Amino acid sequence: MSRRPLSRALALTLAVTAASVAFPAQAEEIPKAPGHRLVENYSGAPAAARPVPGEAPPQHPFLAANGRSGMHADAAGSGTYPWSGPLGDRPAVDSEKMAALGGECATVTFDSAGRIVTVCGTFEGFLVKLLDPRSLDTLAEYKLPQRPSTVEAITRLDFSRIFKDTSGGAYSYLDNEDRLVLADSRQHIVRLAHEQAADGSWKFVVDKDWDLTSHVPHDCVSWTNLNPDGECDPVTSVMPDWQGRIWWVTRQGRVGTVDPASGDIRSIRLAGEEIQNSFSVAQDGVSIVTDHALYSFRADADGTPRAQWRQTYDRGTGTKPGSVNQGSGTTPDLFGAHGQKYVAITDNADDRMNILVYRRDAGVPDGRRLVCKVPVFGSGASTTDNSLISWRNSLVVENNYGYENVTSLTFGRSVVGGVSRVDVREDGSGCDTVWESAVRSPSTVPKLSTANGLLYFYEKEPNALGIDAWYLTAVDFRTGERRWRKLVGTGIAYDNNWAPVTLGPDGTAYVGVFNGLVAVRDAE
Repeated sequence: MSRRPLSRALALTLAVTAASVAFPAQAEEIPKAPGHRLVENYSGAPAAARPVPGEAPPQHPFLAANGRSGMHADAAGSGTYPWSGPLGDRPAVDSEKMAALGGECATVTFDSAGRIVTVCGTFEGFLVKLLDPRSLDTLAEYKLPQRPSTVEAITRLDFSRIFKDTSGGAYSYLDNEDRLVLADSRQHIVRLAHEQAADGSWKFVVDKDWDLTSHVPHDCVSWTNLNPDGECDPVTSVMPDWQGRIWWVTRQGRVGTVDPASGDIRSIRLAGEEIQNSFSVAQDGVSIVTDHALYSFRADADGTPRAQWRQTYDRGTGTKPGSVNQGSGTTPDLFGAHGQKYVAITDNADDRMNILVYRRDAGVPDGRRLVCKVPVFGSGASTTDNSLISWRNSLVVENNYGYENVTSLTFGRSVVGGVSRVDVREDGSGCDTVWESAVRSPSTVPKLSTANGLLYFYEKEPNALGIDAWYLTAVDFRTGERRWRKLVGTGIAYDNNWAPVTLGPDGTAYVGVFNGLVAVRDAE
């Protein structure tokens, strides 16, 4: 996740149909819980920008520019941005409330003019929104179909089904023509464009729709089908390869492609394996992690996915608190300096989770593929369900152990926390831990600005008064030192619930939270 950018609202809705709405809507601030004046508002001091040297990940020809295209910032899943985020100079916080309850906007992308294209989740279904990046006003909205997990949660009174569901549009990407591509809960891949009318108003239009139901079981729970007899396999993520094919994966281990020109669809099944994360793409292949193994895929001439190599890892003996399933919680990171080609994930080892780095060239013998296996965080309290940050030969990982959903950290509670930086040695002979930090970032997808050298986390510390205070925290990439932190809000409405930090081209840091979207930017 990389990950679990899922919004939850506690409302009953019987059916939702897809519709496009164009309107200018004024932003409504997300309310803060009592106690926000009793906690520290800001600590630290403004940081001086210290750019981090190195080559940016290759620009994908079918994605929006690096930093604009998706949850993990680029095709390699690096979690890095070529522009600066806030430096901590008298930072101000703005927010937009998207629903009475729920409304979390997770994947935040930016079109070529800087407008935000995002997907926000409520019980009424996911909403694709076009937002003004400064005011956060809604310019246009498109309603996606309700997910089966929402119906199951309501009818079976089991809301964990929503919190562990990564399908229905949570993972989406903006392509090189400013169109949002996602898989909805009907097992369709939809490509949405946004258009401006002569009167200045905006609307979303369906540019293309590909039906995957001939390849994906789709007898899913709905309000008109409460007790299905067949199988339902939700599509969890989509990404294009370097040839322009759209790859897709499902929860129950199906991997497929769509040829956008012909509409031809091909797929295979990884029997007995589950895919809950997104995936990453480079010129040399598509990297996908299941709850059993890491794969590198290429497509045959007709588009059929074919594994170049497969590496199993330690998946442990069960699902940890802070994980969606019994397996790796990371979207693969594709990285490497000086022409080296690595891919990194974490495992699910019982005692201490490990960072795993592999050589990703197809011709590497299986016995030489693993570069290093580095344990991180404390014994019996170590897991992540979010993507690593990768830059040159460096990796940064946060500890999510103990976070499950928005009820996990109420009444002043927090997680054990921890952040580590691990570097691959220049000669590829192994890896070393560079620094460790005590920052408690319960569930965010952290990010790095290579323009200023700061890592951004969404932090929550224990509070003896029971106040749930959430902070945007900046950490020095080189040293692991916390440079500053700014109070974003208090209460469950400001829990990010697996949503990422996203850095905008104008230097704003955005975080999807339970009730919508927040923006933190330096004073002007």
